[in-house]
Amino acid sequence: MSRSLESLAAAALEAGAAILRLQGEGLAVTRKADRSPVTAADRAAETIILRHLLQAFPDTAVVAEEEMAAGNAPRIGNRFFLVDPLDGTQEFIRASPDFTVNIALVDAGRAVLGVVYAPAHRWLFAGDVAAGTAWRATVSEDGGAGAWQAIRARQAPDSGFTVLASRSHRAPATDAWLKQFDADRGIERIVAVGSSLKFCLLAAGKADLYPRFGPTMEWDTAAGHAVLAAAGGRVTTPAGAPLLYSKPDFRNGPFIARGA
Repeated sequence: MSRSLESLAAAALEAGAAILRLQGEGLAVTRKADRSPVTAADRAAETIILRHLLQAFPDTAVVAEEEMAAGNAPRIGNRFFLVDPLDGTQEFIRASPDFTVNIALVDAGRAVLGVVYAPAHRWLFAGDVAAGTAWRATVSEDGGAGAWQAIRARQAPDSGFTVLASRSHRAPATDAWLKQFDADRGIERIVAVGSSLKFCLLAAGKADLYPRFGPTMEWDTAAGHAVLAAAGGRVTTPAGAPLLYSKPDFRNGPFIARGA
């Protein structure tokens, strides 16, 4: 694993520890301008990640969700980081374990490095697209990552697909796509999962598809996208074009994430 990816993993682990600590203290929920929820855990985790990235990558811009919400948009070049310090805030508020810390490096519009940490599950995922390798580690009670194990996305079955869907943001267009896909190819089961964990479960070979037609931001998807791509999967528009980054307002359109 590269030193760059190890730096991202260290940032995610420290941020995740802060999130769990603050969750145990009880948190007030406020609303941002777009009416999405935010807590002190979101802000504390982002501060930790920004500190790590500034130390390790002082010349690379960082687009971070809470900084963007505060109007602090950086100038970016071809290479920049996308950070969601607490993806799945609604899951976090409901005490569901399906929330993550997302850190990704984008180069020329593509997510090339990614780390996703699910603190409540103690699962840490990492992906290096250029190396074509993705990993998973279990995090101990003291916050340290155990041995890294390589993961690969699985080949698609002829029928009986396992499909992942958003637990908190299921759109009618997604349901329509699922109905048509079931008629054409056959769906064995649909599993509701929160946050960027859906990408990671695809990368680990636990499912086959994740369609998303509701709105997302680039910091929601880039880290999981990198993990999945490194594991042999892909993320495309419904028409089959690659999902790219550095779009206007950092807003994604519909996409479909696939295993191998």
